[in-house]
Amino acid sequence: MLIGTHALVFTGTFDAAGLRRAIEGTAQAGFDLVEIPLMDPDSFDSHLARRLLDDTDLRVTASLGLTEATDLSSEDPAVVAAGEAMLTRCLDHLATMGGDVLCGVIYSAMRKYSSPATAAGVAASQAALGRLAVAARERGIRLSLEVVNRYESNVMNTARGGLAFLDGIGDPEVSLHLDSYHMNIEEPDMWQPVLDAADRLGYVHIGESHRGYLGTGSVDFDSFFRALDRAGYDGPVVFESFSSAVVSPELSTTLGIWRNLWQDSDDLAAHANRFIRGRLHAVRTIALH
Repeated sequence: MLIGTHALVFTGTFDAAGLRRAIEGTAQAGFDLVEIPLMDPDSFDSHLARRLLDDTDLRVTASLGLTEATDLSSEDPAVVAAGEAMLTRCLDHLATMGGDVLCGVIYSAMRKYSSPATAAGVAASQAALGRLAVAARERGIRLSLEVVNRYESNVMNTARGGLAFLDGIGDPEVSLHLDSYHMNIEEPDMWQPVLDAADRLGYVHIGESHRGYLGTGSVDFDSFFRALDRAGYDGPVVFESFSSAVVSPELSTTLGIWRNLWQDSDDLAAHANRFIRGRLHAVRTIALH
């Protein structure tokens, strides 16, 4: 199991200085993996990122959320084509960096919708993701679709909804990406959804209810980590937290990060690394009882 952190814990910009800050900060905090957001693939320098990663022992994954202009769940074929082209560029960047998972809200725009998803839009997204899964496989990459709350997508908001969406793609290598922050909003508990996802679970985000320091909010992490153990999950477990002190203004608006939840990225990250590893260790000791 790889324990990682999202690069936005350290920086809101991904120029040379931002990439160096995120990669070095992740390594210094003791993580195994850094998740790099590819919100602007046209300007992202994946060759530089690869050189910086080569100076560490870190593994890398990538994530993003689509926009209205690249929404795979749109009924406009031109918008779907734009989204598919963008995600293909992201696959190329990730392959250059040496990563093997592209995750996030890569099936719809990451925004609040004013109406439910349409059957035609869902079908368009599933068809595009089926094609992208093939392109990903050719690059040694797999796709993992993040289940997010109702304010960030209208396509899937629960693990069971995500599993139904995966069935429509028809590719067993496309997996589900669960996030404790979103689960705490939408799911009945933190146990059953993990077991429901089980073999289809491919990526995990660890986030607190207010997106700040782990253990200071309302997420039931005891149940969540026990469920991961019961499901036999062995994929990436990645810390995600946002503060207006670090996140870019554009993403802060999209995610509603209106207040400063923390100032010290290094302290936050080191605490999260200890918290996650400690909970995982504690759960494993149950077998000794």
